[in-house]
Amino acid sequence: MVGGKPSFDKAAVLKVLEQVEDPEVPVLTIADLGILRDVEIADENITAIITPTYSGCPAMDMITVNIKAAMQEAGYQSVSVKLVLSPAWTTDWMTESGKQKLKDYGIAPPVENTSDKSFLLGEEKVIPCPLCDSKNTELLSQFGSTACKALYRCKDCKEPFDYFKCH
Repeated sequence: MVGGKPSFDKAAVLKVLEQVEDPEVPVLTIADLGILRDVEIADENITAIITPTYSGCPAMDMITVNIKAAMQEAGYQSVSVKLVLSPAWTTDWMTESGKQKLKDYGIAPPVENTSDKSFLLGEEKVIPCPLCDSKNTELLSQFGSTACKALYRCKDCKEPFDYFKCH
């Protein structure tokens, strides 16, 4: 803030936006996920540009609310959010720090780049357990607690865990 007014410098605006948490995985920010694509500043009007993790992601409405709330709390009054669907989001956009945060939270991070093609090739994917690091795991369901996760179980520690699927 400069003289009680927020700075409309792009770096200052991004600093606020980069702190907005994902409502489904609160240890991640929208920057960790790579869904924060850019910000546009025109006079005192700010537009945050985000890409959903997949088309129809139900968290996008809450993320929009959280973006506006964080910006208003930082003193920015005219804030809008623009959803950009192309190019489609990919787990390649996640930060390494974000992937480590997932693992520390008990969710296995994506194990490869871009889309998971193992089911097309008839290969079984090896997903290390985020709790004990064992590779002796099994897929229980392609759909976990949210549509972007699959449900696995570790055969060693016997614990179930989510896997953040590659997109």
